[in-house]
Amino acid sequence: MSGSKLSNPVDPQKSAESPLAMTIHDLPSPGDVVHADAQRTRIGRWKMIAMLLVCASPVLASYFTYYVLRPEGRSVYGELIQPQKDMPSITVKNDQAQDVALQSLKGQWLLVTVASGACDERCQQNLYFQRQLREILGRDKDRLDRVWLVTDAAPVATGLSAALSGAHVLRMDAETVARWITPGAGQQAQDHLYVVDPMGNFMMRFPANMDVAGASKAKRDLNRLLKASSSWDQAGR
Repeated sequence: MSGSKLSNPVDPQKSAESPLAMTIHDLPSPGDVVHADAQRTRIGRWKMIAMLLVCASPVLASYFTYYVLRPEGRSVYGELIQPQKDMPSITVKNDQAQDVALQSLKGQWLLVTVASGACDERCQQNLYFQRQLREILGRDKDRLDRVWLVTDAAPVATGLSAALSGAHVLRMDAETVARWITPGAGQQAQDHLYVVDPMGNFMMRFPANMDVAGASKAKRDLNRLLKASSSWDQAGR
């Protein structure tokens, strides 16, 4: 025993330092960490953009089909709104004075009229055409809702009850309406019927002062819109 020698004696101090030195050596540099974080951020942003495009692509495709690929000679009665205006995230009152989230209307095509609660002759005509246009859509009528945006506190005449059956009657001040839905040049908000898509975008305005001939053309536009969107839009919310 006394004659034996220990080979390669271990220095306790070096043994303790070696694992620590190896650990520090293996850590990434601060520059590498910053670069990796930036790369992850870029990838995340691209994924978000791709997701938004996937969600919006059916709507964009239907508009492209309707406005770009339509056959030669097809006339469009309504005016396409560019850029489209998204539905505001606000709470409004219905005709029972109950709070309603405006965005709860999303998920359906909307045919909208805007007028005072007093509802003059033009307003009554628009309500009539609004109801008739929905009814003559036939089996597609359940994909479209009627909306009357009442821009003041004037009471709605009880005589309009029949015309408003099944419609959404919502109180929204004129300034708020104007930030979302706008009339044509030289016209007033109550002069038109407006179309809002299922994603809440104000996207079409029919010419002012609609008559029977205009209503027939508006029906054709609505039919084409509903047909172009049939692959992604179903009745009901």
